[in-house]
Amino acid sequence: MTPRICRITAILAVSGMLAACGTAGPRIGGLPPNSPPPEPERSTIWGLFRSTENPNQQVAVNRYLWNASLEVLDFLPVQSIDPFTGVIVTGYGTPPGGGRAYRATVKISDPALDARSLKVALQDSGGGAVAPGTVRAVEDAILTRARQLRVRDGRL
Repeated sequence: MTPRICRITAILAVSGMLAACGTAGPRIGGLPPNSPPPEPERSTIWGLFRSTENPNQQVAVNRYLWNASLEVLDFLPVQSIDPFTGVIVTGYGTPPGGGRAYRATVKISDPALDARSLKVALQDSGGGAVAPGTVRAVEDAILTRARQLRVRDGRL
């Protein structure tokens, strides 16, 4: 074969493969009959920034757990806080009467005043993990304070 024929054959092969990738018709065998069509994919870069969530959705964070977390961990400097997702991230700080510096990340995942709604992650200044008993003690302190705040509000 001549180089020109090889080049034309290669171009036709690549064009055929590319044409097969972009079929606009319905897929054969992919969907059962009478099923709704799949949602259209986002076709532009701007589609990535469009929010598909309900803008009227309420915050799903328990306010007593939120306030108790901020009160119990008030010795730690707050780095970022997001009441919509329920995440509090602190910087390093030393607890009163303690010698080691810690940082904390708190996640409140539910509007219920419940232990399952609260997750605390602690890290010491050396970058190591903190003993599970210490994490549990901090979680217990936050839960106790949250219950006190709820009783104080008279909303039992």
